[in-house]
Amino acid sequence: MPLKKIQTTCCIAGGGPAGIMLGFLLARAGIEVIVIEKHKDFFRDFRGDTIHPSTFNLMSELGLLKEFLKVPHQDFKEMSVLVEQNEVKIADFRHLKTAHAFLGLMPQWDFLNFLVQQAKEYPGFKLMMETEVKDLIESRGTVKGIKAQTRKGSVEIEALLVIGADGRSSVVREAAKLKIIDFHSAVDVLWFKLSRNENETNVPFFQVHNGRILVLFSRDKYYQCGYVLPKNGTAKLKSNGLIAFKGNITEAAPMVADRIDEIKNWEDFNLLTVKIDRLKKWYKPGLLCIGDAAHAMSPVGGVGINLAVQDAVAAANILYPYLKDDKLSDVEPLKAVQNRREFPTAVTQRLQRYMQDNILKEIISREKATQKTPLLFRLFKIFPYMHFLTARWFGLGIRQEHVQTPEVK
Repeated sequence: MPLKKIQTTCCIAGGGPAGIMLGFLLARAGIEVIVIEKHKDFFRDFRGDTIHPSTFNLMSELGLLKEFLKVPHQDFKEMSVLVEQNEVKIADFRHLKTAHAFLGLMPQWDFLNFLVQQAKEYPGFKLMMETEVKDLIESRGTVKGIKAQTRKGSVEIEALLVIGADGRSSVVREAAKLKIIDFHSAVDVLWFKLSRNENETNVPFFQVHNGRILVLFSRDKYYQCGYVLPKNGTAKLKSNGLIAFKGNITEAAPMVADRIDEIKNWEDFNLLTVKIDRLKKWYKPGLLCIGDAAHAMSPVGGVGINLAVQDAVAAANILYPYLKDDKLSDVEPLKAVQNRREFPTAVTQRLQRYMQDNILKEIISREKATQKTPLLFRLFKIFPYMHFLTARWFGLGIRQEHVQTPEVK
């Protein structure tokens, strides 16, 4: 097929929470924007499903909260951990002064489809599925667009601004040769599914027992489960055999013992190689990275989606005036986005690294299984006010962003 060329104001590579939210906000403000996504739909398991109180706040500011709450989801007033058969409350969201003081669980594809549905109400929004970014278009050190591949052939999208929101394995940031600061991660996670009984309600998210850790996210008919293991520990697990590993899972969470045989082989597991990294510079002339493309987050705390959404709001607020006037002659606005979002990102990553290195790693690397409750969880029993601090971090993040862009119909 002949090479196709398209022009737009902003081209966003990546249809995850950061890319779709930014595309929606810019289109809502009257900016022409094209979002490209390499998959044919958003339906992929083992992605983050948490909807934070800060995101409910954004929906309220956009006048969409009532419609958003109609999307099937689960609300949690608090978060707890089952540690050595003792339930410990670690976060209470009811005291947050937000539009919806709950932590929500919503399949990410439903969240993204909702945003796309709203974005399509504005004529400047275009979503190109099954379109994979391959390279950047550059001239004299300035990014001018992207080269992509579709099912029907190659396409070049020229844009005043390119946004890299294509995740932790970002093609955009690699093509731009942006320097990555890599932080060691002590753990990986094996994701899998187990069925859920209808009468199982308010099951603690985290199950810790005998040196094993299992994460349980409740879906309608099944659990999305995550088994925490030492970094690069899958080879050792497999060498011990599947039966032994099933024993590890039921040791972490005895409640799933009656359905553990639903796991048939190693293909039932999906490995998340945990990364924590951050770009030294999130930008270059004509290009800005946000979300996981700018800073890969650990799954600890489930705050990666919140960081991505907040990045998108900050980027829209700061860049809107320049895109509206088709003037983006220097990197100062792009630098301003990084300056705004780098501090909350760095603090969050430091907290994640501390929890991985000093709590998770300590639990799963014990030479002998022990039923001693880790110190951090004992502190939650001693100092109940810690529930509010963790709720603030889980629910709102270090710096909460608010919509400042106008709606242009």
